[in-house]
Amino acid sequence: MTAAYAVALLCAAGPQEGVVRYLEGIDATLAPFGGRYLVHGDPPTVLEGEWPGDLVVIAFPDRARAEAWYASDAYREILPLRRSGVAGPVALIDGVPPGHRATDILTR
Repeated sequence: MTAAYAVALLCAAGPQEGVVRYLEGIDATLAPFGGRYLVHGDPPTVLEGEWPGDLVVIAFPDRARAEAWYASDAYREILPLRRSGVAGPVALIDGVPPGHRATDILTR
């Protein structure tokens, strides 16, 4: 079993009042699924290209718990608050096992 991650690249899109309420509520939605922040919007040092927003990375023990969190009633209740003030792509992605090497993707 490998960890899974909820990853978002978010940009401010509107009023922030709803976003504050979202931030006040999201931690309680993560806890039952073992979710924890790894990255939460700190400004990056951009080495190549453009970086159009804030990166958020939330780790979960596995993909099933990441999916269950995103589909949970508690998260679905506060999701419109985030969408009212920030926009951008959000994805769930699996991590790699220990010992993963770059060439491992060639055998997929």
